[in-house]
Amino acid sequence: MKVHNQLQLIGRPLRGRFNAKSYVFSIMKNIFLIQGDITKADVDVIVNAANPKMLGGGGVDGAIHKAAGSLLLEECRKVKPINGVRCPFGEARITGSGDLKSKYVVHTTGPIYRQANDPAYLLKSAYINSLNLALEHDCNSIAFPAISCGAYGYPVSEAAKISIEVCGMEKYSELKIYFYLFSSKLVNEWKVAIEEFTHNKAF
Repeated sequence: MKVHNQLQLIGRPLRGRFNAKSYVFSIMKNIFLIQGDITKADVDVIVNAANPKMLGGGGVDGAIHKAAGSLLLEECRKVKPINGVRCPFGEARITGSGDLKSKYVVHTTGPIYRQANDPAYLLKSAYINSLNLALEHDCNSIAFPAISCGAYGYPVSEAAKISIEVCGMEKYSELKIYFYLFSSKLVNEWKVAIEEFTHNKAF
């Protein structure tokens, strides 16, 4: 293990600026796990785990809106709602980023696990639609939270597997993909998902 400025790096060294308290892990060429604050991510796109109204909320959504300031809410209001819904479950919308370092914020609404008929499909769609928006806007890097793993109640191990299966697609191999996870438990679940994905891909 190599320690530099209190930043623990495991796997390949990373370039860019990270929170000094972050824990960074990578065994894939373009997917990285960081235990840290997504609002500090120095990437082209920060993904917000939004709700359908896209006007802020709790958890990651609230933290991103707080860090981005009022400009982000103004950007969200520009998205035309249909019956009050700006971003249906499984879909994604892109806006400016307010005071964040990123160029854009992609807002995606993951499934509410116990209410969705097919939560796996919706969660997969949320990741795919977010990544596609990043590519469409010529972005090179994107930061995700653990979509639907908070108040929406998605089982963490299942969510981690879905996220890595999507992000590991060849279509997204040129994107630098960072998962900002708020606890060591989440980091460990994503590590397991990456290790299983790379093992299965090898056989």
